[in-house]
Amino acid sequence: MKALHIITGLGVGGAEQQLRLLLAHLPVDCDVVTLTNPGAVADGLIDDGVRVVHLGMTGNRDLAALPRLVKLIRAGGYDLVHTHLYRACVYGRIAARLAGVKAVVATEHSLGDSQMEGRRLSTGVRALYLASERLGRATVAVSPTVADRLQRWGVPGPRIEIVPNGIDVARFRFDPLLRERTRRRLGLPEGAYVVGGVGRLTAGKRFDVLIRALAELPREYWLLLVGGGAEESVLRRAAHDAGVTDRVLFTGERPGGGLPGADLPSLTAAMDVLCSPCAEEAFGLAVVEAMAAGLPVLYVSCPAVEDLPPSAARGARRVQGGADSFVRALLRVRAEGAGPRSVPDAAHHYCITRSAAQLMDVYTAAVSCTSLGVSSS
Repeated sequence: MKALHIITGLGVGGAEQQLRLLLAHLPVDCDVVTLTNPGAVADGLIDDGVRVVHLGMTGNRDLAALPRLVKLIRAGGYDLVHTHLYRACVYGRIAARLAGVKAVVATEHSLGDSQMEGRRLSTGVRALYLASERLGRATVAVSPTVADRLQRWGVPGPRIEIVPNGIDVARFRFDPLLRERTRRRLGLPEGAYVVGGVGRLTAGKRFDVLIRALAELPREYWLLLVGGGAEESVLRRAAHDAGVTDRVLFTGERPGGGLPGADLPSLTAAMDVLCSPCAEEAFGLAVVEAMAAGLPVLYVSCPAVEDLPPSAARGARRVQGGADSFVRALLRVRAEGAGPRSVPDAAHHYCITRSAAQLMDVYTAAVSCTSLGVSSS
């Protein structure tokens, strides 16, 4: 089987890094097209031996990109096209069908209750999404929560497949020597209690909540923010206004997800607790990676945890409220003391090899339906 993955961009982000990790475990010959922004993850894919093509799309309404994409798909002789993220799903599904590829699969990585990829869920966004969705064979939801949202949006239930995001559990396994080396490299003082936040620095991630909480915590508490984004300057200003600039560390973008050459596992090893204040997660990849590192986790929204029995995610606690709630929860977690950095069942449940095997079942069914002439509607 030969597959083409089409994604909106390849900067550092959860969907982008998930794609790279999946390609390392899929028994399929895969190429990748990025519509725009061939960033750090594109470089990583090329290092992995994956062919990456930058389409050079200039914006959402760059319709000239469509015939270029159709031509590329036709020339590639692909059995299946797999699209990722909103713009790529719309353009990619249309282009695939125009190029004669009927086995089209899309993954919905980031649908929230009120937004998608930071985009407000307007009537127009929903109508365009649903119109293009009918051109595919299946839409993959990364969690049962996202599957429910898709159905409420109007995607027929039989067209939805659930394939959760996956992680390389072994690469996040806690290493005390790595922890000490990383904390020294970051310049953390002896006895610092490190609160971690991982993700794009966007308003929707609500990392400002953690900065406000830090201002109410003792001085031995530090905040380590792993990620880059448009809100970094806003967060730096918030730290300054709160008087905690000297206790907030910004690492910038870190291509990671447990992939070779990444330092995200070392940064999670340096943390004492991970906090996820985002109110509308589609999965919660940072939370699962933190659990694989044996960290206690405080989260506002995390379908990856909420879709499993409570016993599977020991050490993960939901926080309801804002900065004050995180202050109380962080004080409580620290008072309980650091336990062994063991890996809960939830992290093993989301092993990347399991996710890749589930996705292969979706691929096989999509290609089989095509060969049998089954309608996609």
